[in-house]
Amino acid sequence: MPGPPKLRESYDFVILGGGHAGLQAAMKAALLRRTAVVIDRGPKFSRSFYAPTMANIPGFPDGISGHRLLDLQVEAVRRLGEWIDVFSPALAIRAERTADGYAATFDWLKQRQVAKGRALVLALGVVDRIPEVGGKIDPIFPWANQAIVDFCVLCDGHELAGRSVGVIGHDPFAARTALDLLEFAPASVEILTHGHRLLEGTAEPERATLVAALAERSIGAVTPEIVGFDEIREHRFGVKFADGAHRTYDRGFSALGWYEMHGAIPRALGAAFDPEGYVRTDDDSRALAEGGGPIPGLYCVGDLKTGWNQIPEAWASAERAVIHAWAEYL
Repeated sequence: MPGPPKLRESYDFVILGGGHAGLQAAMKAALLRRTAVVIDRGPKFSRSFYAPTMANIPGFPDGISGHRLLDLQVEAVRRLGEWIDVFSPALAIRAERTADGYAATFDWLKQRQVAKGRALVLALGVVDRIPEVGGKIDPIFPWANQAIVDFCVLCDGHELAGRSVGVIGHDPFAARTALDLLEFAPASVEILTHGHRLLEGTAEPERATLVAALAERSIGAVTPEIVGFDEIREHRFGVKFADGAHRTYDRGFSALGWYEMHGAIPRALGAAFDPEGYVRTDDDSRALAEGGGPIPGLYCVGDLKTGWNQIPEAWASAERAVIHAWAEYL
């Protein structure tokens, strides 16, 4: 059996992140006969790892789990081991420009390492904010793992037709999410504010506009704090509240936004961000500087960049980045 990977003196591509986008970037680099190193925190940190079934993946008409899809991509990358080294689980610490490209510092097997390359691909992804109950995020995991609780309108909205939905959240993002879900013809939608006042802290006129839209579409709000969940055996989303009340939904939907958008490394490299916290890029996935022009040799792909958070889009952004670097930069 092969031993652990050995860090080469230099690579054509240093790729931070081993999710769908990072793995696709590595595979494309190898197919173009360029070396790549992937610094991967581990599959369990990929947003799709716990997705039971994804219906929008080309070539899988019956759907595929996020876990299985990652396994297939890892297998494809390992077949190209002549060109690709993968360090996992490894934690990227920082990255900096060098005279020859970039140097990325990471921790692996309790050792600090530095990977050098001519181009740097940021595929760090983002992290969903998970609903907390009693200060812990674990209580909702069983429902999420069985696809009773969803996180992505574009990924799972099509499954909500004719179903009752409880949307967890209280801010404008939650309100807009609840309104968006109506596009998929659910039987009903309610917002579970988990002890907060609906739209608290939202400035006018945005608050007034959203309140009117929710009222017009008959979307109500349940304000007591959530203290637990049940009815998983019935494959339903039962919610217990601090005032003793209990409500049941066919599906739950978490609309809490992002817990972490991994902006530290791109910010340190001078990348510009859009108002929502995503890295700005051009059509070739080149990271843009605050002044507007591309940063030489720096690419940003997948959920970290401005765009739609979808796996096919992540693949496409990775392809564009590697092809551009191969054709124009390397």
